[in-house]
Amino acid sequence: MADPYFFGYGSLVNTATHDFPEPRPATLSGWRRVWRHTDLRPVAFLTAIPDPTCAIQGLIAHVPNDDWEALDEREWAYDRISVTHATEHPVIREVEIAVYSVPEHRQSAPDTQHPILLSYLDVVVQGYARVFGPEGVDHFFATTGGWDAPILDDRAAPRYPRHQPMGTDEHALVDEYLMRLGAQTFQLT
Repeated sequence: MADPYFFGYGSLVNTATHDFPEPRPATLSGWRRVWRHTDLRPVAFLTAIPDPTCAIQGLIAHVPNDDWEALDEREWAYDRISVTHATEHPVIREVEIAVYSVPEHRQSAPDTQHPILLSYLDVVVQGYARVFGPEGVDHFFATTGGWDAPILDDRAAPRYPRHQPMGTDEHALVDEYLMRLGAQTFQLT
């Protein structure tokens, strides 16, 4: 029987946000990351959408005893989809890999009422920098769509429940990429 794994492409790349065993770098072909809002959550977040022209880096990690309950609870606004045959990874035993994706009919564009949280983006970029280095951060920004979405600068009082401590160099890295993209950040008044 195949061991169950998930493919993480956002905050799950940052292993400080979870304790799933055996995290390994992997690549998922035929998918792209995008920022989306859904009526199920008050803010925008990353989802994976099919795109035959793209491949995204991420992490796979083992789901012990086929116990998806905790991860399904964390990713409750997503559907879990099998991507075993689209994922390149270093695990040599038989595995079954799933990715979480928001159903298309539940997706809408982020807006000021439903922005991207900078504290969430910080966690994602921190994970990519730690796992893949500078090239991985480049790849993350290049293979993610939706940068025209408003970004709420909540660093002073992070709203993202799994935010992580970050150094000024890490913040500067995120800020530099957002500037290059022409992304708009705002603060609540």
